[in-house]
Amino acid sequence: MDLVRHLRYFIVVAEELHFGNAAIRLGMAQPPLSQRIKRLEEELGVRLFDRSARQVRLTEQGRLLLGEARAIVTRVDRLHELARQGGGTVLKVGVPPDLAASVLAALIAAFRAASPDVRVAPAEIWTADQVAALADGTIDVGLVRHPITAPGLRFGHVLVQPQGVLLADSDPLAAVGEVHLADLAGRELLLPPQEGEPGWRGEVLAECRRHGYVPAQVHDGAGLGLVLAGAAVAFGPKVELPGLAWRPLLGSPIASRVSTAWRTATAATTDFAAVAVRTLKESAGMTEQGAAPQRRVSRRPGMLA
Repeated sequence: MDLVRHLRYFIVVAEELHFGNAAIRLGMAQPPLSQRIKRLEEELGVRLFDRSARQVRLTEQGRLLLGEARAIVTRVDRLHELARQGGGTVLKVGVPPDLAASVLAALIAAFRAASPDVRVAPAEIWTADQVAALADGTIDVGLVRHPITAPGLRFGHVLVQPQGVLLADSDPLAAVGEVHLADLAGRELLLPPQEGEPGWRGEVLAECRRHGYVPAQVHDGAGLGLVLAGAAVAFGPKVELPGLAWRPLLGSPIASRVSTAWRTATAATTDFAAVAVRTLKESAGMTEQGAAPQRRVSRRPGMLA
């Protein structure tokens, strides 16, 4: 758990004493915010808020911790400010944890070539956490999945990447040329966590149900270990990995839609957004929304190539 970020959520909720208003201020949905406060309470071993249908109030422990939380966040912000002053311009970038290593490397290399005076500081965080990190300034720009609701954010071009199904090569479906979602019946599914990718995950599960596939169980994760072990299947771009098979989905019902996102436009953020579009088209075979899809092969494992 990122304790400092969770303390930032706690401070905003304590100031608003309303989860809905706090969520709007943070630029995120209310359910993920409530989950993060619950995680912080579990981590600290105390109840921070008394919640009722009519009001939210700080507990005695919450009031005692609020001042300390503000002091910690202030000190951390000061450390970041000193680092920026001493090291030139730094662009803090959020990327999905399942972004293929080869694509991330290409993205960083392309931005360095375009903006050699700016140092890139990437952080692997899911979309929901990127929204909060953009709101509190922890990152400057992010690479996020849609659908996403985030008041106050600006988005770059939305790029689309059709997803196939990733299977263990011992799975009987590895012997067919194309898989229908209903063919996956009885299999467990690996997806990014609900807490981190609520929009895309909900969209994928709805599409699965619509095509006759209700996973026996849904696992949270970014790696492909469960798929290689034959314990689950996953959706993603084509990858080449021993023990793994990739098959296209009939009708391409599952697609990943991504874009850059930022709150405050700077020369560095707009330059990164432009570089991201070019790189994701070239290295991940993505197309702009509404254009014809292309298929490319990623030679490194990753669920978002």
